[in-house]
Amino acid sequence: MLKHGQQTQNKPEGTMRWDHDHIVHVGGETSTPVDPAKEISHWRKRIEPWLSAVFQAEHLSLLVGNGFTTGLASYVGGKPTSMTGAGFVGCPHEDRVSAKAKELATAIGRGSANIEDELSAALSLLSGLQILGHTDAAIWEAAIDKVLSGFISDVLATEASIRDALEEAPTDGSPSGREILVSFLMSFASRAASRERLHVFTTNYDRVLERGCDYAGLRIIDRFIGAIEPEFRSSRLRIDMHYTPPGIRGEPRHLEGVVHLTKLHGSLDWRYEKPRLYRTGLPFGAHAQHPSVPTSPRNSVMIYPNSAKDLETAAYPYADLFRDLSSAICQPNNVLVTYGYGFGDDHINRIIADMLTLPSTHLVILGWSMKPHERIASFVSHVGRPQQLTLLLGTHFGDLKMLVEHYLPKPAIDPLTIRMSELVERRGRSSSSEIGEGDGVV
Repeated sequence: MLKHGQQTQNKPEGTMRWDHDHIVHVGGETSTPVDPAKEISHWRKRIEPWLSAVFQAEHLSLLVGNGFTTGLASYVGGKPTSMTGAGFVGCPHEDRVSAKAKELATAIGRGSANIEDELSAALSLLSGLQILGHTDAAIWEAAIDKVLSGFISDVLATEASIRDALEEAPTDGSPSGREILVSFLMSFASRAASRERLHVFTTNYDRVLERGCDYAGLRIIDRFIGAIEPEFRSSRLRIDMHYTPPGIRGEPRHLEGVVHLTKLHGSLDWRYEKPRLYRTGLPFGAHAQHPSVPTSPRNSVMIYPNSAKDLETAAYPYADLFRDLSSAICQPNNVLVTYGYGFGDDHINRIIADMLTLPSTHLVILGWSMKPHERIASFVSHVGRPQQLTLLLGTHFGDLKMLVEHYLPKPAIDPLTIRMSELVERRGRSSSSEIGEGDGVV
């Protein structure tokens, strides 16, 4: 029952509407609160226990998009990376590339073309010019390198702005950016030993997640092996970390604080020099003139241009990365949580839709901006499985600070709270029993 003054509309399953500022779909019931900030305690009592139960699934995965970095940067007063297209002014056939970029954006419901759409169209044109041996190929090579270099500089500037502000506590007494980042990750990574490891997937090129894992003391397992220049390996072994308690033989136990990480679209510090794909020592938030930043990023930096045809996902190393995604989420009793992901990548959406064909799987969508609601609505309508969905959409529920402080479960505290409740309950029963016995004595 709603508290007095709660402004919301409850709708039966199957009548979900998307023309609202906030949408809550929990347990098969949809609500559209007008101002949830006025009734945080009500929504917390409804959402936090539900997420706590959902997160205890046998398999748990987290998909993080650009909205995560943008939300953290906004909270600490940093500089979010702009994905706005820069264009290739002055290049031959510029109008054709621009038209193709708009076509790619429209095909996935993005609206206006962003830098990834423009790069995808430009790289396609470059491939054709190189096959023809056309003199314009050199012009486009230089132009693409220039755009990529500018984009890399923007991402590094975002990292630097976040790095410099993470330790600073807000003057209003709110938690620091570091506390928010660590709490967010630990809400998912604090898994019971009987559950499979958290698997984190991201489409971001920055290293904010890696920085957060460093702060939280989380050990990352990915496909890179080595110390000086870790090299990407295609062999997918079920690698994990265990320890043997003192005095016990043959019974290794899971080491706490371990997560799997897959960067689906590559990373700023990846370099590809055939046949090697390796990771460099590019510092977090490094200056654009750092020696590890390549002068010709077109052939060395793993920047993944968005493709509506899914062709690039069949190439190395993306085939391995997307195989990890499909094998991790397309299995029974799996929960996938997305945050800051706008459902604008068809090659990822298809795998998520396949996951939902398993009745025991569940998808939790956490989103802030209202614009991606159209793509989310299209995806939800396509899969047609509202019983397997949890939605928390809007500027309130998608706010990183609000999520961490009020709605995401606190696994490190929950076991202590449960034990305390059990102890209080036992003592209450014991007291009642003693009172009953005393009442019966004359």
